[in-house]
Amino acid sequence: MILHREPVKMKIAHVRSGGLAATLLGAIMVLASPSAAQAQEAVEYLDPPPGMPFSAATRVGDILYLSGEIGTLPDGSLPEGMEAQTRQTMDNLARTMARYGVGFEDVFKCLVMLTDMSKWADFNAIYIEYFEPDRLPARSALGANGLALGALVEVECWAYAPKDGE
Repeated sequence: MILHREPVKMKIAHVRSGGLAATLLGAIMVLASPSAAQAQEAVEYLDPPPGMPFSAATRVGDILYLSGEIGTLPDGSLPEGMEAQTRQTMDNLARTMARYGVGFEDVFKCLVMLTDMSKWADFNAIYIEYFEPDRLPARSALGANGLALGALVEVECWAYAPKDGE
């Protein structure tokens, strides 16, 4: 992540100083810099689901960024109700994480999207079952006007996943 910060700041500074030529020069400098090349090589795009425009996860260094999961069943349908969809969502996340050698004990941040914030307590009652009480990840929750396939809940997680078995 740090590799991206300085070039991005430099690019913004060129944009603010004005002129298309300065902006283009800044962009060329960012793309040609060794740190930008290293950063591009450091990102791994893992297992794009067939026919979907995203990766199941990306890895940057020792951090695994999991795409949002919804509670789809193996046949592609969604169970009825917030509790059932939350449980299926968390089970789907567990399966995805297991493919990369991590589990809920490695998760340090989650983003939760609910289509009905009045169901927040129902969601939390299931969600909390998947974490140890002393290892609850940081979390953001927001209300969404709609989610993929008509889901009621979507959860995205970040996990610590050292490559070298650290």
